[in-house]
Amino acid sequence: MTKLDQIRSYLHDKKADIAVLSDPVTVNYLTGFYCDPHERQMFLFVYSDRQPVLFLPALETVRASQISDVTVIGYDDSENPWQILKNALPSTAGQIVLAEFDHLNVTKFQGLQTVFEGHFQNLTPQIQKMRLIKLQDEIEKMMTAGQFADKAVQIGFEHISLEATETDIVAAIEFEMKKQGISKMSFDTMVLTGNNAANPHGIPGRNKIENDALLLFDLGVETLGYTSDMTRTVAVGNPDDFKKDIYKLCLEAQLTAQEFIKPGVTAAEVDAAARNVIKKAGYGDYFNHRLGHGLGMAVHEFPSIMEGNELEIQEGMCFSVEPGIYIPGKVGVRIEDCGHVTKSGFEVFTQTPKELLYFEG
Repeated sequence: MTKLDQIRSYLHDKKADIAVLSDPVTVNYLTGFYCDPHERQMFLFVYSDRQPVLFLPALETVRASQISDVTVIGYDDSENPWQILKNALPSTAGQIVLAEFDHLNVTKFQGLQTVFEGHFQNLTPQIQKMRLIKLQDEIEKMMTAGQFADKAVQIGFEHISLEATETDIVAAIEFEMKKQGISKMSFDTMVLTGNNAANPHGIPGRNKIENDALLLFDLGVETLGYTSDMTRTVAVGNPDDFKKDIYKLCLEAQLTAQEFIKPGVTAAEVDAAARNVIKKAGYGDYFNHRLGHGLGMAVHEFPSIMEGNELEIQEGMCFSVEPGIYIPGKVGVRIEDCGHVTKSGFEVFTQTPKELLYFEG
């Protein structure tokens, strides 16, 4: 059964008439075609009893026409997309319309309401369920993305210098990745020195790399349609014992969680495995985010590995394990690997060593 067939089957089960897919990643997942429409409108309409329709800007129709068994409809920038859709699609009066609520802004939703007169229901949970368990070919692509992430962070290590700034190193990483055929990173690369690393989502700037401090790298690449995500924290010069102890604690938490993962435990239990290590040491208040997030065609996917989530871990799930300890004005450490759940454990996609690495200042 193809992925589109799975949507059709779900429509039948829900006694619904049409599914409206608006997330470009979902469209890619279902059809193999990716397009970022920016401010323009793009939708994939899947019916229970007729060929799917891909509606998108006219400038993308040549590429989209290569998709088999999908009707492509384009529109020019000067045209009203909602009016074109209303004229092109069959009436839905009184019917059930399933839509990705998590990806609809108000403008999109109000526009769709002018096209469809049916009752809207949320399709997001079903899409999340479909994308939750990765097939072997997907895992292999994520392994490749992980290998490129390892290369990217190694490039960063090679450019560590007290004369370099955070953004100098970011630029070196992304330039070299482009040369290796990586068209885009999974997200904005983070290189954070000293106290800036104590911001979980710090922004690299013109800060020069500090000596006798920790330096945090958080990065990933997108290749073959799949993403990677990893974090490593390293030492520049000889940081004090307090910083080294915080690093050791964070690493213990990460390894404890990874060793705990297996089919049958819950997401909340995995989070607790890492969090309890940090809490017992007295730093629980400084680990202020979930332990992990799903990974796949998007760098942040369902599920969240966090307190309160009783979702049972299953073979084939892919997610991050990334405890962090962030003490403002003192130190910031995060260590992250993404991986997939096997029959008996957890296999990571990234292999860069995790013992504290030292670089000369």
